[in-house]
Amino acid sequence: MRFGAGRTGAAHRAVRPVWTMLQAACVAVPLGGCWIEGTPPEPGLDIPATYSAGPRAPAVANAATPSLDWWQGFRSRELTQIIDNANAANLDVAAAVARIVQADAQSRITGAALLPTVDLNGNATHSRASQSTSGTSGTSFGGSERDNLNASLTASYEIDFWGKNRFALRAQEQTAIASRFDRDVVALTTVVTAANAYFQVLAAQDRLRVARQNLVSAKRVGDLIAQRVNAGTASALETAQQQSVIDTINASIPPLEQTLAQFKNALAVLMARSPESVRIAGGSLNAIAIPRVTPGLPSELLAQRPDIREAEAQLASANANVANARAQFLPSITLTGEGGYQSAILKTLLRPESAFYTLTAGLTQPIFEGGRLLGNLDSQTGRQDELLQNYRKSVISAFSDVETALTNVRNTALRERLQRAVVESSRRAFDISEQRLREGTIDLVTVLQTQQTLYTAQDTLVVARLAHIQAIVSLYQALGGGWKPKPLETTNAR
Repeated sequence: MRFGAGRTGAAHRAVRPVWTMLQAACVAVPLGGCWIEGTPPEPGLDIPATYSAGPRAPAVANAATPSLDWWQGFRSRELTQIIDNANAANLDVAAAVARIVQADAQSRITGAALLPTVDLNGNATHSRASQSTSGTSGTSFGGSERDNLNASLTASYEIDFWGKNRFALRAQEQTAIASRFDRDVVALTTVVTAANAYFQVLAAQDRLRVARQNLVSAKRVGDLIAQRVNAGTASALETAQQQSVIDTINASIPPLEQTLAQFKNALAVLMARSPESVRIAGGSLNAIAIPRVTPGLPSELLAQRPDIREAEAQLASANANVANARAQFLPSITLTGEGGYQSAILKTLLRPESAFYTLTAGLTQPIFEGGRLLGNLDSQTGRQDELLQNYRKSVISAFSDVETALTNVRNTALRERLQRAVVESSRRAFDISEQRLREGTIDLVTVLQTQQTLYTAQDTLVVARLAHIQAIVSLYQALGGGWKPKPLETTNAR
């Protein structure tokens, strides 16, 4: 409906002050906008050129950046299935997605202030005046009945000259963006947790395998000692000593079985399933491939880590909230209009002479708010500074995480390699001592020492390989998970 249809000259004169006020406000917009938005604070970050613990050459550093499905680099089909199920059904990820829906809805609610509100109104009234008799004169006043019908549209719009509503919308949009990066953080944490739990399952199975193999070896040595006792070349003390070794190995098995069940149950929770419905076959850490991953450049980390992007979006939201708080000090201009039909008789309700309209322009300038506006500005400015420091901490922590992960990968790889050498030498020593025990040319103390050394070395090797694999997982996590491939640069041939 056009509210200006059919206006008289007097109506034009009544609206003229409205346009004068709007023109004056338009002149003030460039001056007010600069003061409102201001300059966002600088993070003041010192980004290193390369990682001190990483490859020196940038070309090498960019050669093996993480792929989006980085977990497939471990070459485990069961691990891939577990992570796929966790990504699809994990309840923490589902809750993060629900937070995205809420943030998007809040953005739409906030953005509604930039559009006019239009309401349809309709009412019908039937009234009758009071009938009464006047005192001593006995004069009677007859009552009258009336009908009043009204149908109209009402529109209201706040002109966002100073950007107050626009900044509020921008703040909510950045919050919605932050919620998406929060979802990525939760998804990455879920993948890393699932990978580590699966590797813990494999490590527990390996350690159980080592314990049971060593239990067989210890019993075999016990049988040899029993034969020597029967031959009169060994004593009951030696038998008791070997039985102590057997009992010690037996006692180490139940805790490993408990650890195995614990991490299998943890994997079930990550996949949002009951433990009874999940079957984890497992295997061995030795079947897991060791992927090679390089960290790229530190500057690329700012665009890859979801927690940094989340902190950046939250800071942008705080910047917009500060601008919104400043805009609240400036006058607000509201336009309202109402038009429709009003009549006492239904059949004449839609006739031209029953039409009416009203146009109103209002300006409200805050004068005294009891410190509310100033307090709100101080609060938003403090929040901005808090999120700025959080953003700086996220970036610095990211660099530290990558450096730590690179160092751990290198050291755990060296530890695993050295521990394998320890296992090989311990196995040779035990094999030789067992052979000499059969020949009767060695004392039992040496046999006990070699078999305990072998068992400890084998168990430590499993722990060392687990630490190496988990260090690689930590490096993927520090780098923000998988990286999208860079677009190929093409040049026009001449």
